[in-house]
Amino acid sequence: MNRQDPVLSSSGSVPSRYLPLLLGAFAASGCAALIYEIVWFQVLEMVIGSTAVSMAVLLGTYMGGMSLGSLFLPHLISARRHPLRVYAGLEIGIGALGLAVLFGMPSVVRFYTATAGHGFAGILLRGAVSAICLLLPTMLMGATLPALSRWVELTPRGVSWLGFFYGGNTTGAVFGSLLAGFYLLRLHDITTATYVAASINGGVALLGLGLAAGTRDFRPSDWQDRDRATRLRGAWPVLIVIGLSGFCALGAEVIWTRLLSLMLGGTVYTFSIILAVFLAGLGIGSGLGSYLTRRTARPRSALGSAQLFLIAAIALAAFMLAKILPYWSIRYASTGHLWSNFFMDVVRCLCAVFPPALLWGASFPLALAAVAPQAHDPGRLVGRVYAANTAGAIVGAIGFSLVFIPALGTRHSQRLMIGFSAAAALLAFAPYLRRNRPRTSLADGLQERRPKISPAIRLAAGAILAAVLAWSVPQVPWELIAYGRKLPERLGEAQLLYVGEGMNSSVAVTQLDNDVRRFHVSGKVEASSDPADMRVQRMLGHVPALFHANPRTVLVVGCGAGVTAGSFVLYSGVKRIVICEIEPLIPKVVARYFGEQNYDMLDDPRVEVVYDDARHFILTTKETFDIITSDPIHPWVKGSAALYTEEYFELCKRHLNPGGIIAQWVPLYESTMEAVKSEIATFFDVYPFGTIWSNDIVGVGYDVVLIGQEDALRIDLDALQERLDREDHKAVGWSIGEVGFSSAVDLVSTYAGQAPDLGPWLKGAEINRDRNLRLQYLAGMGLNLQQSLGIYEDLLKYDRFPKDLIVGSEKKMQALKRLLGQIK
Repeated sequence: MNRQDPVLSSSGSVPSRYLPLLLGAFAASGCAALIYEIVWFQVLEMVIGSTAVSMAVLLGTYMGGMSLGSLFLPHLISARRHPLRVYAGLEIGIGALGLAVLFGMPSVVRFYTATAGHGFAGILLRGAVSAICLLLPTMLMGATLPALSRWVELTPRGVSWLGFFYGGNTTGAVFGSLLAGFYLLRLHDITTATYVAASINGGVALLGLGLAAGTRDFRPSDWQDRDRATRLRGAWPVLIVIGLSGFCALGAEVIWTRLLSLMLGGTVYTFSIILAVFLAGLGIGSGLGSYLTRRTARPRSALGSAQLFLIAAIALAAFMLAKILPYWSIRYASTGHLWSNFFMDVVRCLCAVFPPALLWGASFPLALAAVAPQAHDPGRLVGRVYAANTAGAIVGAIGFSLVFIPALGTRHSQRLMIGFSAAAALLAFAPYLRRNRPRTSLADGLQERRPKISPAIRLAAGAILAAVLAWSVPQVPWELIAYGRKLPERLGEAQLLYVGEGMNSSVAVTQLDNDVRRFHVSGKVEASSDPADMRVQRMLGHVPALFHANPRTVLVVGCGAGVTAGSFVLYSGVKRIVICEIEPLIPKVVARYFGEQNYDMLDDPRVEVVYDDARHFILTTKETFDIITSDPIHPWVKGSAALYTEEYFELCKRHLNPGGIIAQWVPLYESTMEAVKSEIATFFDVYPFGTIWSNDIVGVGYDVVLIGQEDALRIDLDALQERLDREDHKAVGWSIGEVGFSSAVDLVSTYAGQAPDLGPWLKGAEINRDRNLRLQYLAGMGLNLQQSLGIYEDLLKYDRFPKDLIVGSEKKMQALKRLLGQIK
């Protein structure tokens, strides 16, 4: 160890080989932290919902706790305590609180259900719930780096090691993200994942205590005898720069995750890959920045240079995401080679996200080095720099999610990031704008004769370059919003009618040459006026409405094109229709393009639109319904599996009036046998008399509608036909006739099975529960698969004629049997 440039603040007998061990410990700590983060987000979104507002509140609370922990630890814990023992104590506390969150969540759910509401008051309560659950453990997480930093001297080598610790923590987070997303939660559940994270915390704590026992001659440096009120005078410009860096970094993560999920498919695996690549860039960049702190005498200038390079990196990423990556013609494996698909997803993420992430990662150790000469307490130094960076990240995550993207769109939001990076560079270089004093030495005189460009001119040139690059940020192609990963094969297929980037998702409306209109969200067709889509959308409305004796109140989960909700306006007995939609753009704009198909349902006074997460709405509402019909987005889209869980179906069951019926959409396309079985088995686990009604295309499975109720269903064909022939149901008969059902027999002929008969087929199927959300991992594997034919044929092998379910006259029963293939 260089005695003129020490690293550790303890006595010289402490071997420097402990530093790599601490680096490994900090990497393990980062791994555990990301496992917790993914688990807690998955758990808490069940309570507070998965809207952009809910998740912004949740993310703000999570990162806010880390910021507070890093800021307050140096003030609350004596600098004379051994840093390694403090670090070990923090890790023990994190593990204990992680387990407490896991086992205390049922009580939180009960409290929230009893007190929560909608609107602004509900949002405030969501924030309070998040704070209760996350504030203490995240504060301890944020305190770990400041605690450990007190074992390091504020020399270039010491500050460099602080940067390595930060980078190691981030690199460990990469492994934690992949471990949780691809193994722990895919094959196990949140309980197992939490136990693994807590075990890692325990192992790190034991290592810290062991190292502390081996350094009992720890001797505090002389700074610990100085005034504890010493402030970092003159450090505020650097703190603002690193805050702006965090602001842009998290803003970029929000924007680029949104765009990349369109390209790759918004599965849970896609989000894990994007997060892992982004964190890997931060970690490696921090390592490079740490190395640079030993080689430069002007770290603030290097920090400013990083912000200047970020201007170009952000512009390049925006160009790649709009002009290059969406048009890559990638043949995704349709069978058996899913990991090659994931590899190509990683390559795309690396091309766009990795370069700017490197620079944001390098900014943190450079900021530490820029402030270090003014600091005495390493804990306070790290705490304030880390808090500033995290505070900026909080504002960036919330601001871009809730304000900038909905108001400006992704293009102008990326321009905004370039502007803030330019401002950060200007602030970092501000001290160097002052004119240098005349030099008197011969060497200086020789240098003065050389033509030099003043710093002001350089910054002016940088500002012009930033403006040019910001102006050159291209518009995101509407085809990406409409077709996502299938863009290359769909170019020129349709005419654009509308495109918009909302708070929660990006949407588009297109029209084909045959006048078929399509509604796109998350890079896929969600609804359309195509006959096959119209059929299932009408079935989701008319099947439960006709099977119910006298429906009066209806809840529609997911507006889509509004066709399902519009089906209910034709029933004069229906007095109230509530539509729960997460994205405001869909009812306000998109549904208007399908007014002919949805009977202009938004103009009906019986219709009320609630803009909220459907699960959160059902959890907190006191209202009950005769019919709940659920048509969420495809279950491979991250977050949608929460609307297919056993607990969700139980929640719906509690909000059904006596005799009430629930209808649930289940896609067979872009799915797997395991995923479909999981969806149906979970539904039948709650509704043991459930039935399946098929929307097939010439005998080929496409999607199905599940119908559930408290007691066994009984369908009288004659009574159903008489109802359709009544004057007050003429419009209903015309509506179902428009999609191919000319009679009650035609409608009932879509029968495809019932729970008692499908027991052998569903044996061993995974039940999708809140604690595992198994479906999103199963469905995510079927993103590029086309196995609907095999799934449907396998399902029909267990189909039996439902003689106890359907009754009627001999004539109608014979006609039904012919349509079902029971007789020739």
